Amino acid sequence: MDLLLWRHAEAVDGTPDHTRELTERGQKQARRVAAWLQEHRPKRLAILCSPTVRTRQTAAAFSDEFEVVNALGPDGNVAGLLSATGWPDSSGAVLVVGHQPALGRMAALLLSGSEADWTIKKGSLWWFTNRVRDGETQTVLRAVISPDFV
Repeated sequence: MDLLLWRHAEAVDGTPDHTRELTERGQKQARRVAAWLQEHRPKRLAILCSPTVRTRQTAAAFSDEFEVVNALGPDGNVAGLLSATGWPDSSGAVLVVGHQPALGRMAALLLSGSEADWTIKKGSLWWFTNRVRDGETQTVLRAVISPDFV
């Protein structure tokens, strides 16, 4: 299984939180990462998105075909991410467009074996895969893409 974690791009400050839109810079960030993802996308990619405006705008820079999942909202957690994505047992690939701190905690769990307060930069994408080698399940970090470098 491939699991891609994409933090929403830069958004305007303010309230209510769920209606915050991307800034002009955020729109550019989303387009840059979306262009990279278009070139490298895994096959059979399902896209799951938080219900906030900024995450839906980020996802829309890549595709109009995504599923909004309430459990991926700003108050989401690693358990919700695991449940929504089916990691590590699902087949194919899942792209999650979501928020801190859940995405960073998920990345920490996948790479270190325990949740920790890691930060995924706004607009950045982390791509994980899993495999079995010599009877041992391994998590592999395939790529980390920052909008500043694509």
